[in-house]
Amino acid sequence: MGGVADVNFTLVQLRYFVTAAELGSMTAASRELMVAQSAISAAIAQVERELGVQLLIRHHARGLSLTRAGERFLVEAREFLSHAAALAQSARGLAGSLTGELAVGCLTTLAPFYLSRLLREFAEKYPGVRVSVAEGEISAMESALLDGRCEVALVYAIDLALDLDIRTLTRARPYALLPPEHPLAGAETVSLTDLAAEPMILLDLPRSRDYFRAIYPTEPRVRFRTSSYETARSLVAGGHGYSILNQRADNDQTYDGGRVACVPISDDVPALDVVLASVRGVRPTARAVAFAETCQAFFSRR
Repeated sequence: MGGVADVNFTLVQLRYFVTAAELGSMTAASRELMVAQSAISAAIAQVERELGVQLLIRHHARGLSLTRAGERFLVEAREFLSHAAALAQSARGLAGSLTGELAVGCLTTLAPFYLSRLLREFAEKYPGVRVSVAEGEISAMESALLDGRCEVALVYAIDLALDLDIRTLTRARPYALLPPEHPLAGAETVSLTDLAAEPMILLDLPRSRDYFRAIYPTEPRVRFRTSSYETARSLVAGGHGYSILNQRADNDQTYDGGRVACVPISDDVPALDVVLASVRGVRPTARAVAFAETCQAFFSRR
């Protein structure tokens, strides 16, 4: 693409490109930005001329799609615009009172336990920052980070992409979830061998399922599978089996009024690291740094 001196386009033109690429339509970008469609088209054409590559494919009556070069440039353009906004903020002397937008990702099984309180603490410290949140399983959060849709994401450190840096926040040890009438429900600890012959409720999420199955000395007898943490708790409360989980609710009652018992596992089983992930080699914005510090302080008190 050449050096900085070899290209001549503006931040506005970059913003027009990013908006059109994300919305997949010049018309939609025109409405979003409240500028003429012809201005957006001309701006993107100027960027393409300066770069010497085609970024978008125009489909008659079917919107836009990105070329391979366009996909790579979109990630870089998002990052560039984010840092440009941070630079402007710093120049205005607003470093002590951050403003702007921060996109945060959160693993679906972690969000109910931490997200609301983290967002509240962050908003109390930095009311000028508008936070948007994307939820999903681990691979979806990886994709959101790597393509620039999120700057940071709260996830488990299970086989994360090598392109990601992580900040460990806490460790979550697995425990056995049992019906209250189970003979071992009142025990101080339980071993996986004690449960080997019993039906299991598997929290069946990508990567999580491999983690749970890997901690067993033998293949567990899976009776039901669910992608929902609360459904797993409800099935256990109903006497359909036991489960192995990492996060603990504040009480033993399930949504449907049942009860469960949490018993520590005596085996030497690996805990899961809860981490804040970001893309390696990408300089974080001041907002992302502030969010990371808020997360670190939050988990240090737990």
